[in-house]
Amino acid sequence: MSQKLIIMIIFFVIAPVIILYLETKFSIMKKVGAVLICYAIGLILGNIGILPEGAEKYQNLLTNLTIPIALPLILFSMDVKKWFKMAGSAMTSLIIGLFTVVLMIFVGFFIFRGSIDEIWKVSGMLVGIYTGGTPNLAAMKTALDVDQELYIMTHTYELSLGALYLVFILSVGQRVFLTILPPFKSPDSSKMNSAQVNPEEDFDNYSGMFKKGTFLPLLGAIGLSLVIVGVSKAISMLLPEDFSTAAIILFITTFGIAFSFVPKIKQIKKTFQTGMYIILVFCLVVSSMADLAKLANISFSLFWYVALAMFGSHILHVFIAKLFKIDADTVIISGSALICSPPFVPVIAAALKNREIILTGLMIGIAGYAVGNYLGVLIAFILK
Repeated sequence: MSQKLIIMIIFFVIAPVIILYLETKFSIMKKVGAVLICYAIGLILGNIGILPEGAEKYQNLLTNLTIPIALPLILFSMDVKKWFKMAGSAMTSLIIGLFTVVLMIFVGFFIFRGSIDEIWKVSGMLVGIYTGGTPNLAAMKTALDVDQELYIMTHTYELSLGALYLVFILSVGQRVFLTILPPFKSPDSSKMNSAQVNPEEDFDNYSGMFKKGTFLPLLGAIGLSLVIVGVSKAISMLLPEDFSTAAIILFITTFGIAFSFVPKIKQIKKTFQTGMYIILVFCLVVSSMADLAKLANISFSLFWYVALAMFGSHILHVFIAKLFKIDADTVIISGSALICSPPFVPVIAAALKNREIILTGLMIGIAGYAVGNYLGVLIAFILK
């Protein structure tokens, strides 16, 4: 490994620490948020041509490692019993989300079918990605024998529009949704979740992580997280390859939830914050891999079809959810889990300042993983 690659990796690991520290010193950075700052820095790095040759290999390695390690750490601190009290609205939101995605893809198909080649394949890919994320998109490419150029262009537009979606959700999205939907209420209280957070346990409070009484147990939690990832990977190798990525997330989530019932694990301080730091590394790395130059040869019909599937489904989701009196945070996290996939759920929850909805988002995202491939193939051949 060259010296430049080592410096790049060190930067990816250290930069979020510096950003989190600066957040405590400058209120403007706190308002913008560490997630958006990491995305912005990553986009700049990835598009000004300073990353060393061979960087992509290590970028892929970091993105593949960070989320699996972070998820158990985040789940260790979850109150699963409380989630079951919210399960009804979560499942309703999931069904609404799947319905709106499929409906908008049907609408877009009839609008753009004369201007997009093999649009039925594009439709199948969009169903896949907006119910299960990139793993399902890749599965749809194989299942439907999609041309490489069409696949890359669809994915590029999806990533670009997804970045705009994230900027909206991570900044003003919650305030906009609250003009239409009721606020989130904790199952154990009539007060909003944001009003009952203990400052000492606030999810964006990173102070005291290196105290002896906190750091050593935290190292043990990180070690347990690594074991969970290894075991989940080993089990997934026994399953069909197309399902392996979804299976890894499923097993990691299952083990993380299981250990949250162990009092000694649940009581370890700062596991949530450690997981969120690792996710900031993910945000920085994944945004540095986005190539904005690929938008030069834009296909407007395909671009607008992707936009309709993404934004149209989420807007319709909001108005249907209003009829069912589902709260804003649940709608945002369920829509984000379907549009952006489960790895982004903790990121969205952090922006909403609501850790109680993380498990809801993960469950909805995993359900999307489970049904996305079947639904994608079914819709594609119906439209064909």
